[in-house]
Amino acid sequence: MSDFPYALERVGTVMTPDPADPHESEGVLNPASARGADGELYLLPRMVSDGNVSRVGLARVVVADGVPSGVERLGVVLEPETTWETAEGNAGVEDPRVTWVEALGLHVMTYVAFGPLGPRTAIAVSTDLRTWERLGPVAFRWDADAEADLNLFHNKDTVFFPVPVTAPDGVESLAVLHRPMGMLRPFRGDDPARETPPGPAEERQSIWISFVPLADVLADRSALTVWRGHRWLAGPEQPWEQIKIGGGPPPLEVPEGWLVLHHGVTGEIDEQRAQQQRVRYVAGGIILDRDRPWLVRERSVDPLLEPSTDAERVGIVPNVVFPTAIEEIDGQHYVFYGMADSAIGVARLTRRNP
Repeated sequence: MSDFPYALERVGTVMTPDPADPHESEGVLNPASARGADGELYLLPRMVSDGNVSRVGLARVVVADGVPSGVERLGVVLEPETTWETAEGNAGVEDPRVTWVEALGLHVMTYVAFGPLGPRTAIAVSTDLRTWERLGPVAFRWDADAEADLNLFHNKDTVFFPVPVTAPDGVESLAVLHRPMGMLRPFRGDDPARETPPGPAEERQSIWISFVPLADVLADRSALTVWRGHRWLAGPEQPWEQIKIGGGPPPLEVPEGWLVLHHGVTGEIDEQRAQQQRVRYVAGGIILDRDRPWLVRERSVDPLLEPSTDAERVGIVPNVVFPTAIEEIDGQHYVFYGMADSAIGVARLTRRNP
C-alpha cells in the first residue's frame, strides 16, 4: 500500500452532456472551479461541440448532504473569438483552470487557446465568473538557466498558486505550473518537432514552474502573461507515467507543503490527432515544499485514481481520469475530474492516518 499521505475516493458523476445542447455534442469535461461572491460553488466545464470546437461554460454545483451531486447550467462564458483561439478543424478555448488570487482580488483563468500555432496557454481574469477579460497568450522571458526559449513550444496544463511566494531570485511572485511540449513549427519540414525544451536530462513531457513578480501585476494586470524564472520541476517516474505527466487543479496548501494532483499517461500518443484512442490517464500526487515550491518533497508511487468505471473507460477518449479542480465543502475537499473526455466526475480527497 502506498504511504503517500493523501488518497482519492470516487464519489460519482456530477455532469454529463445535455443531448439538447449542440455545444455539448462531443462532451463536457475537465472543469475549472471557483466560489462566487454569493458563496456558491461553480464549475467552468469545457464544452465540446461538433468539429472539436471547445467553449467554457458556467454551472452552479448542486450539493446534497454535503456532497456534490449535480449542476445547474448557466450558459457559456468564454468561446473562441480571437485569431489565437481559432484554427481550421480544431478551434477552441480548452481545459480551463481557475485560481482565486486574493492578493489581486481576481479569479485567474488559464486555458489552452487552440489557434493557428496549435495549443498555447492564455490568461483571462474575472471578478464575477461570468465576464472574463482576456489578457492574451503567455510570453516566456528568455532565461539562461532554463537553456531554452519556451516561446517556441506548445504549452498546456497551466495553473497558478493561490498565494504569492518568494521566487528563487528573492522577488515576491505568483508561481505557476505548466507543461512545455512539442515545438511550434509554422514552417514545417520533414524533421519531427522536438517534444521538450533542451536542458533537463528528462526528455519526456514534464511539469515546469515559472514566476510573475507580484508588483508587476499590481501595476498592470496584463503582466500575468509575462513569465520568468523557468525551472523544470518534475518528470515521469513510475510505470503509470511512462509517456508524460501534467499538472491538475490549483496547488492546495496542506500540512506537508503544497499538494499538486497531476495526471500520468501511458499508451501511444499521436499529437497530430485531436482525440487519442490508445492512452490511459491516471491521477497521482506530488508534494512541493511550502516555501520553495520548486522543490519536490514527496510523490505517490501508486496512482491515487485510475479509470475503472464504465464512464471512465468508455467515451470520446477511453480510459481517462483527468483531475482539474479542487474545492472544499463543509470541511471536506472534493476533486472534480474529466471522465473519458466525455463527462465530469467527483472524488473525495482524504488524508491517510499519519
